[in-house]
Amino acid sequence: MSDILELYPVSLDEDNQALVILDQTRLPNETLLLSLREPAEIREAIAMLRVRGAPAIGIAAAMGLYVASLRIKADSREAFFAELASIKAFLAGARPTAVNLAWALNRMEQAAKAVGGESIPVIRQALHDEALRIQDEDAKVCRAIGEHGLTLIKDGDGILTHCNAGQLATSRYGTALAPIHLGAERGMNFHVFADETRPLLQGARLTACELTAHGIRTTLICDNMASQVMKNGWIQAVFVGADRIAANGDTANKIGTSGVAVLAKYYGIPFYVCAPLSTFDPSLNSGSQIPIEERAPTEITELWYEKRMAPAGIDVYNPAFDVTDHTLITAFVTERGIIRPDFGKRMASLFS
Repeated sequence: MSDILELYPVSLDEDNQALVILDQTRLPNETLLLSLREPAEIREAIAMLRVRGAPAIGIAAAMGLYVASLRIKADSREAFFAELASIKAFLAGARPTAVNLAWALNRMEQAAKAVGGESIPVIRQALHDEALRIQDEDAKVCRAIGEHGLTLIKDGDGILTHCNAGQLATSRYGTALAPIHLGAERGMNFHVFADETRPLLQGARLTACELTAHGIRTTLICDNMASQVMKNGWIQAVFVGADRIAANGDTANKIGTSGVAVLAKYYGIPFYVCAPLSTFDPSLNSGSQIPIEERAPTEITELWYEKRMAPAGIDVYNPAFDVTDHTLITAFVTERGIIRPDFGKRMASLFS
C-alpha cells in the first residue's frame, strides 16, 4: 500500500465527465477506483462510506453535483435550476450528521446562481470551477491545520487517534492526522496508537493503512484498550476529527470518540479536535441539536464475519456518531489557529 498516499480519495476524471473515488470499503486489501456519473450511484457511494470523512464527503458532493449537472436535459435555465435543486436535495440526504455535505452543496448552488443569467454551459462551467475550488481550498486548510497542530506536540510523542481523519478523509494531509504527516515529512518521529474504531474498523483499515504507508510508527489497538495505553503513560495527546461542531463546542465525531475524551480527561491528557471552519455549525446551540445517523444492524452482527456473531432477531443500536461535550475538549485546531475555552465566545467572535 505504499502508493496509497499518491491517490486522491476524490477527483474528476481526465475528461471532467465523471467523479472518481477511491473505494474505501475495499481497503486495505484492494485499491479500487470507481468512476461515477449518475446521481443515484454518487449518493450510494456517500451513504455506503465508499467515500467518507467530512471534508471528503463535501468534495465528493460538490464534484458529484457538477457531474450530475452534465446529465440534465433542460431547454431553459429555469428547468435546469429546478433539476439541479432536486439533485442537490437528493445528495444532501445521503448522510445527515456531517455538515460539510450540505455546506459544499450550498456553495455549489450559490456559484451556479451567481451566473444564473448566463447560458447553461456557462452555469455548468461555474459548477466545475467551484468544485475544484472547494478541493483546492481543502488541501490548503488541512496543511494549515497540520502546521497549527504541530505546535501542540513534540518529537517522540505518543498520540492516540480514533477513526480516520487523515488524507483518506480529505483532499490532502487530513485533519487530525495532518500534524503527524507534516511532522513525519520534517523528520519527526511519533508513535501513533490507532483505535480500530468499531463497527466499521476505519482505524484498522484506513488510519493504520495510510500511516504505515508514510513510514510512521503505528500500533493498532482495540477500542477498549485506550484506557490501558493511557494508564501506561504511552499517550501524550489525543487528536480526533469532527463531523459537526455546535456553537458551544459540543462535537459530533465517530462513535466512541466521547468515551476517549472521558478517558483523556481522567488521565490528564490533552484532547484536541482538528477541523476546518466548514465543520462548525453556529446555527446549533449545542450538541443535543446535532442529528445522529443510525446505520444498519448488520454492520455489528455480521459484516466482518462468515457467520453471524449475534443471535438472529437481537435488537441492535448502531449510531454512527456520538457527541463529545465541550467541557472534555482541550482545544480546537482550525486553519485559522487554535481555539481554546471559552469556546462559545471565541467561536462567536470567529464567525462574526
